[in-house]
Amino acid sequence: MEHIDENALRVAAEQLGADGIDVVRLGYSDLIGTERGRDVLADRFDRTVGDGVAFCRSVYATSPMGDVVDIAGGLSAGLPDIVAVPDLSTVRAVPWEPGVAHVIADVYNPDGTPSEESPRQVLRRVVDRFTELGMRPIVGPELEFYVLEPDESAPNGWRRYGEATGNVYVAGLKGDPENTLLASLRELAAYGLDVVAANHEFSSGQFEINLWHSEALDAADRAFRFKHAVQELSRRRGKMATFMAKPFNDEGGSGFHVHFSTLDADGKPLFDDPQGTDGLSDIARSAIAGVLAHAPALAAISNPTINSYKRFGPDTLAPWLVDWGLDNRSAMVRIPPERGRASRLELRLGDASANPYLAIAGLLAAAYLGIRDGLTPPHKLEGYGYDPTKADRLPADLGTAIDALEEDKDLADLLGPSFVETFVAYKRNELERFGQFVTDWEFREYAYHL
Repeated sequence: MEHIDENALRVAAEQLGADGIDVVRLGYSDLIGTERGRDVLADRFDRTVGDGVAFCRSVYATSPMGDVVDIAGGLSAGLPDIVAVPDLSTVRAVPWEPGVAHVIADVYNPDGTPSEESPRQVLRRVVDRFTELGMRPIVGPELEFYVLEPDESAPNGWRRYGEATGNVYVAGLKGDPENTLLASLRELAAYGLDVVAANHEFSSGQFEINLWHSEALDAADRAFRFKHAVQELSRRRGKMATFMAKPFNDEGGSGFHVHFSTLDADGKPLFDDPQGTDGLSDIARSAIAGVLAHAPALAAISNPTINSYKRFGPDTLAPWLVDWGLDNRSAMVRIPPERGRASRLELRLGDASANPYLAIAGLLAAAYLGIRDGLTPPHKLEGYGYDPTKADRLPADLGTAIDALEEDKDLADLLGPSFVETFVAYKRNELERFGQFVTDWEFREYAYHL
């Protein structure tokens, strides 16, 4: 376990007191990206966290319905502990909760080794491989989400906020009658998340907020905090923000698009080459090829729920095929038109339900394998996509994607075999529980006539 400097903890505790902070919320990501944590009194912060804060290991794999999924070293091993250690560089005051600061924790096993199931550790593991190549991965996350408001007459108790048609890219009260987006943008900026822009998306009650690019771990930390901050701000307004992939039959899904490039140790952009095909370097083209080659396995991580695969399909602006194109939003991998330092790829595969650490780790791992192996991408997509004669289809369901992840040994080795084993066990359990659950669709389809 990384040594916690007692003096640094003491200085941090003193600074918290000087800043009027009396509670520190220590949090970390479980497998699905839900934050697990504990509130610690600031005047006892250094004493309480000096040896880390213990949590039950099985919290990693507790389902949204409270099922404790038996993972390796979990339930059948007697529910042992893991230890959360604060990363003091991530302490941030929470603007909407006076007196509260938040800190992200790294998670370790009791013997001091990094917890391989920790999504933050999975990402670190992949970033370290880029470091061995003398590269620094740069990531820019884009997340869409719905805001809902209570409605007792709705089947699920919620309706879309600000219901109206055709409000894509409008600003102000027209698509956001209570100006919640503007208020959230300001609060998120004050939280230090480096948000840069926000807009109303295609569907009623659907919004997007963009985060500025930065090195991969920082970008993932900010995206992780962003999702929980958006949900918390909505709760404070009596609403619910959801990053569910496709919450409604009659509206589109919510994406998690990730922009990615890499720099060398001196900060030189490695995706740009004015003499290269399409202005891209061989490194960029190999990264694209790696993402395409490992796309079926990536789907399991970037589209991690049963609901995720209802977002896909022709004419959805969500990818359906394993393809790439220049400034083409119907492709799985889009190459934006900017070059120079802004040369990058945009992976449009993921949906908003994905764990930010894992979605970014998966993208980086696939790109790394493409760069390492010197892969060459196939011909780029010309025109509008969704023609299955031009490229292979992505997995059509979570089970197929999980199979692909298990079979992709190169990707699994990069992400960590223990992590992949745990993730697969958790998702197999999710599929099993869903397979046994009677849905509203089944009752509507069969009950009257059969």
